[in-house]
Parts: sequence; structure tokens; C-alpha cells
Amino acid sequence: MTTIAAPMATQGISPSRVADAEASLARARAHTLAIIAPLTDEDVATQHDPLMSPILWDLGHIAAFEELWLHQNMSGPIRFAEMPGTYNPFEHPRATRGALPLPTLDGQRAELARVRTATLGILDDAVFDARSPLLRDAYVVNMVAQHEWQHQETMLQTLQLKQGTPYAARPAWSLPRGSGPATDGAMVLCEGGRVRIGTDDRTASYDNERPAHEMSLAPFSIDVTPVTNAAYRRFVDDGGYDERSHWSEAGWQWRCDTGIRAPKHWERNADGAWSVRRMDCVEALDPLRPVCHVCYHEAEAFARSVGKRLPTEAEWEAAATWNPERGAAQRFPWGNEPLSHALANVDQLSFGTAQVHAYARNVSPIGCYGMIGDVWEWTSSDFAGYPGFAAFPYPEYSEVFFGPDYKVLRGGSWATSADVARATFRNWDYAIRRQIFAGFRCARDA
Repeated sequence: MTTIAAPMATQGISPSRVADAEASLARARAHTLAIIAPLTDEDVATQHDPLMSPILWDLGHIAAFEELWLHQNMSGPIRFAEMPGTYNPFEHPRATRGALPLPTLDGQRAELARVRTATLGILDDAVFDARSPLLRDAYVVNMVAQHEWQHQETMLQTLQLKQGTPYAARPAWSLPRGSGPATDGAMVLCEGGRVRIGTDDRTASYDNERPAHEMSLAPFSIDVTPVTNAAYRRFVDDGGYDERSHWSEAGWQWRCDTGIRAPKHWERNADGAWSVRRMDCVEALDPLRPVCHVCYHEAEAFARSVGKRLPTEAEWEAAATWNPERGAAQRFPWGNEPLSHALANVDQLSFGTAQVHAYARNVSPIGCYGMIGDVWEWTSSDFAGYPGFAAFPYPEYSEVFFGPDYKVLRGGSWATSADVARATFRNWDYAIRRQIFAGFRCARDA
């Protein structure tokens, strides 16, 4: 038996917390296996882009991370540096992983199953100690489940970039359609003042989401919806990629170096119309869907072209969750009701974005639509710790990435799990990255 400090009953741990965490593990694994089900050994062994790992590496890393935290660390503190070498991301950056000796697809499936069987045995016998921040409310189990969910989104990015035969996406969810016009460029006012940002939750939130803190915001306006394909197409067709005044110095250098003239996966047809590729589906550009697969530089240039800017992440979170009538933050834009498929486009069910306004209840107290799901949204903020930040349970998750090289994205995408897509979650990436399922909305000083 794996005994961890005092008995559950005397330490106040709710058995339902553990059951919920175990259910999240099971849901995550079912999604992982569904994603890889149609793939061949060649599909998963190929490094389809230097930005991405071979999917075999992702699968091995998922198993190694689970074994590290739920087998070894349940019995005592360990260091992330003890991750087995092949699957340690700091020893092997993405561009080098294609050269690693990796098992076959069947071998990785077997490893995932072996580790999970052992995990369930450990969890059946484990006693969770409320005095341990790692074990309290089964935090470590939730962390491992979230880690797998996040790697699924990374694998889906890889599959969108897949060489050879496109990935056969089979949506399990029929998306609703928008209930009205996109109202491109319409904005709502956030009056600013003292707002609460971040969270003190320790059941699932990561260290970079904590602690909750108050800050003052000047009044600002923010777009009602993410920028749509129609609005971004006008930017493209009007020569926005060639207008130097729209671009920052770094953005213009990137644009000149790459020669890029449109979002990733957009293709201009012989008749001049645009189409977009989504896995194995090529379809006419839907003007009412949010633009996707643009980098920070592209988002910033568009915002400048219409006399706006990107919101800071504090502005974004305030627009998403701050309820001015109550003078308090709520869990989600629509309130405290748990995220479900009726409320937002998440959980990899659609393999694409919905039209803006498609989810009528996915609206914040001040009137911003679609702030959870569909596309991650670039903000102007560099990734940094909040006041009072403390790395937990390992600095390699957040702290080593703090600095001006990484920009923060918020809100989650269609590929993000409902267990991850929360209003306080902070994603981050380089300003040049376009493989992520990312769009943006604009802001302006009031």
C-alpha cells in the first residue's frame, strides 16, 4: 500500500475530489487514443515540422510524465529533472526529437496502458494528505490529466501540419451557426477601476495563474467578438502585409524574412476567392468564423491597421470575467456554471471553429462573445509571474519561460479540453508562432 501521511477522513479530503480527478484521467486517455486511432506507424514516427515533435515522442512523454508524478512522486518529493532523458523536453528540444530512437506505435500504446494500470492501482490504495499542496484535493492527479489534455492539442497542431495524406478529422459534434451578423469591429466599454485577476484555486490551476490579486485598469474598449475571417480578409486584400506602418520593427522583419501574405492554411483560388484547409477538409473561407493560425505580429499589424491595439492579458481577463454590477470576478464569462459543450466550442469535438455569436450564452458581463473556446487570443503581455508568484510544483512548467520572448494567449480553442479552458488559464508562445489555433480581438484606450 502507498501510504501518504494521515488518513483521508482525518485530513478532510473529499473522496469526490479524487473521483473527479480520476475521471479526468480517463477522459483524457480516451481522447488521446481516439486521436491516434487512424494513424500509421509512419504518421507517428515522422517529424512533420521542425516546430513539432513526432507524435511518438508526445505519447512517450505523456506516459513518462504520469509515471514520474503519480508513481514516484506520490511517495515523496522528486525533481522534474528526473524525467527520463528521451522524454525530457529540456534535454531534447523539439527540432531534435525526430532523431531520437522511439518505440513503435504499438509499443507506445502498450507503455501508456502499462503506466495507467499501475497508476490506477496506486490511486486505489493512496491516502491523500490535505497538508500536502501536491496531494490536497488530488492536485497532482489533476495536473497529470491536464498535461495529457495539453499534449493532445499539441498533437492536433502537428496533424494540421501533417505531411503526406492529410489527417482524417471526423467531427463528433455539429456546430451551431451564428445567430446574427458578425458586427465586425463593434466594441464594448470596460470602465476599468479595481479588478481581480488570477485565482487562488489549488485543485487544478497552475502556478502562473496564482495568486489572485487586485489591480487598477484604466477604462478601455474591447471588441465584442474575435476578429473574423471577413475582417482579416479585407486586411489581406487591401495590402495590409505590405504596409510598413502597420508593423512593429520585429513584425516587419519577420514579414520580410518569411514572405508571408496570409494566415497559415489559407489558399487563394484561381478565381481570387480564399479557401482554408482544416485537416483533410478544404472549404470556402467562412466570413463569420474567427480568423485562426495567425501569429502575434499579424494580430498586432491588423490591430494597428484599424486604429486599435491588442489587449493586455489583464484587460482580457477583466473583459471576460469581471462583473461590474457585483464588483467581483466570476469563474467563466457566463457565470459560475461549469463549462459544457452547450456553452462553448471546446474538447476537440468539432475540429474547427464555430461562427462568432454561435454560442449565445458564451458572453461576458460587459458583452464580449466567445472568450472561451474556438481560438486562443493573443494579448500584448509578456509572460511573467504575478505579484507573489511561487513556482509549484516545478519551475520548468512556467518560471523558465518568463520574459519578453513569450507572449500570453488566453481563452482556449476548439482543441482545448473543457478541463483546461478556464478564464484564468495562461498559454504562451513565441510571437512568430502560427501553428497554434490562435486568433485575437482588439482593444483601444477609452
